Amino acid sequence: MNIKRPLLLLSNDDGVDAEGLVRLTGILRGLGDIVVFAPDGARSGMSRAITVTKPVRCKLLRQEDGVTVYSCTGTPADCVKLAVSEILPVKPDLLVAGINHGGNQALSVHYSGTLGAAFEGCVFNIPSIGVSLEGYRPGSDFSESCRLGYALAKQVLQHGLPRGVYLNLNVPDVARVKGLSIGRQTEGKWVREYQAERAGNGETLYRLTGDYEVSGPDYPDNDVTLLDNGYASLVPCKLDVTDYAFMEELRKWKVDSR
Repeated sequence: MNIKRPLLLLSNDDGVDAEGLVRLTGILRGLGDIVVFAPDGARSGMSRAITVTKPVRCKLLRQEDGVTVYSCTGTPADCVKLAVSEILPVKPDLLVAGINHGGNQALSVHYSGTLGAAFEGCVFNIPSIGVSLEGYRPGSDFSESCRLGYALAKQVLQHGLPRGVYLNLNVPDVARVKGLSIGRQTEGKWVREYQAERAGNGETLYRLTGDYEVSGPDYPDNDVTLLDNGYASLVPCKLDVTDYAFMEELRKWKVDSR
């Protein structure tokens, strides 16, 4: 590994062999040396989960010029923790998680394993971004998400990010986006989340599904609105979830009445 070049750590939640990660690895090779450290299978919806009840294992899959690939038995957050703490010789200059096959806009930022990896990179004070392609259709075209992911990675390497901030890039599944817009997380929640089905033994099973129902102010820069209108959305996210404005009101409460 040429340590004079930037070191990029790549991970995801779709698994080490997922098309989005493979495509991302290919396009980012021009920016520096790459270490891929990703789950050995799908870990969607793992958020920032970590493995605490059993050991985590990793396996070196291949090495070639400028690219080293590991698989890991843990979660996306485990992958980042283990790579940075034990495997890599130096701290990465950039972490890129994705390209996720499916959008991570709105409330999904809290469920996504891809964003969980970006969050964990931010914990280590590594400039971190998550990249997702909206939609799950087979044969999705990753070209635009690769193009914008590369452009964003290049800018972050150049400018860095504030401490405690990571970026969430979502790209619509279209042949050509209208542009990239800085946006905000759309307020809302998932509804009709489970579909009941009957197992062969008569047991009722529940499969996660559902629709996202938008609520709150209809800002034109909501990430859902941007994506629906053909724009890629870029939302800056923070580790610190403290509501500082409400702290003053909370101090007026008589919680401890001694």
